[in-house]
Amino acid sequence: MSMHRKPSPLTEQQNGWVKSRIESGQFGDDSEYIRHLIRQDQQAQERLARLRQALVEGEASGEPKPADMAAIKAAGRKRMKAPE
Repeated sequence: MSMHRKPSPLTEQQNGWVKSRIESGQFGDDSEYIRHLIRQDQQAQERLARLRQALVEGEASGEPKPADMAAIKAAGRKRMKAPE
């Protein structure tokens, strides 16, 4: 994987925050912290895309039906009693 350096100007407050995260020992340097933030953002975007897809599928599945709470509870109780 090739690496590209992308310098970004930070405010004093942001720079202080990044330094504190490095000094805490969780990250070796600012690049490691930025990569961590990018990974988190990518994961959040993937979760959001999955949620949006689930909503589309739910809307396309037809008209909603009333939930049978007694049946749901009974199924849950049965699963709780089942041996693993």
